[in-house]
Amino acid sequence: MKMIAPVLPLNEEFRIEALKSLGILDTESENEFDEITALAAYLCDTESALISLVDSDREWFKSSYGFSASEIPRKESFCAHAILEPDTPLIVKDARLDERFCNNPLTIEGTVTFYASIPLIDKDGFALGTLCVIDRQPKELSDKQLEALKSLAHQVVILFELNKKNKDLEQVEDKLRKRNESLKEFARVISHDLKMPLANVITTSDLLKLKLANDLDQETSQYFDYIKQSSFTMSDYINDVLDHYESDSLAQNKPESFKLNYLLKEIAELLSIKPDCTIHFPESNPALNCNKSALKQIFFNLIGNSIKYNDKEQIIIDIEYTEDTIFYYFKITDNGMGIPDDKIDSIFELFTTANGTDRSGNKGNGIGLSTVKKLVENLGGCIKVKSTLRVQTTFDFSIKKQQNL
Repeated sequence: MKMIAPVLPLNEEFRIEALKSLGILDTESENEFDEITALAAYLCDTESALISLVDSDREWFKSSYGFSASEIPRKESFCAHAILEPDTPLIVKDARLDERFCNNPLTIEGTVTFYASIPLIDKDGFALGTLCVIDRQPKELSDKQLEALKSLAHQVVILFELNKKNKDLEQVEDKLRKRNESLKEFARVISHDLKMPLANVITTSDLLKLKLANDLDQETSQYFDYIKQSSFTMSDYINDVLDHYESDSLAQNKPESFKLNYLLKEIAELLSIKPDCTIHFPESNPALNCNKSALKQIFFNLIGNSIKYNDKEQIIIDIEYTEDTIFYYFKITDNGMGIPDDKIDSIFELFTTANGTDRSGNKGNGIGLSTVKKLVENLGGCIKVKSTLRVQTTFDFSIKKQQNL
């Protein structure tokens, strides 16, 4: 008598497509699946257990417990028979007495005598394979053992779906990463290409205003001032865009040791602090060991905003510092315009602004705080804001301590 080879399911073409879509064939072993086969063998008191997937011409094992082969030909597969009736467990008490399997090589060599399986059915109803238990001796399963095997098979299907979702997410993240890199490069090229024409506009407007000084009335002179101011505004916008897209590389800088107050004084000089602004530095002037360049950019943006968005005659900025064994903590409080309640939740979103105009009547571009949040998170910390409109705003942020590489 010849071995009875399994026939193909009626939906075979679509079943194979569903199987391939999982992206799980020929992948490495995983503990989550191996634990299930070990548990299945233990609960059913069998020598072996397998998570099998029935491919076009083979049966491949995602996990095998007590079974040495990683795959077998489909024509020799017990599981290829099982998927023909996906709603019913296939239980073979003694394969030597079953006409379908008595001449199967696995039966003849004594590898499989007892076989029991639960088809693995995906959300669309396709039987992709089975969770099966096998033994060299004839056996029977109790109702409790069979129910346990069904429950474990259900968990296998859940794991398949989770794996597929994770792979889909990885693909989406990869696409977004590539698009983000392209956007960064686009922003960098465009920004650099715009800088020179803007510089020419500023220089040319100054030269024209100087050359035509004797022929300009007050209104025309103001137009030249508008051109120059608009060019400077655009230049600031370009610089902010570059800072935002270069923040990832900035966050990769190695940690270094420095005194916090020295860094803050350096920032104050860069911002050209005027007499109408008072900044209170931490009294202790603590020594830090972290990414100095990134922290400098964070404080530069936050202090700059505290000055720009301030409607008081005397600007007051308080900077506080604490630390523990894992994080450095910073707090910067100003007596400025404050942030409206309806803008608090969106203040760190790119191109979102909290106030209409700044101290000089210019509208912000909504890039600085987004860059700050990005840098803080890249440094392993978090940032939050509290504000009382027309009274004060406080930014609290942390960065994770680093070791020199």
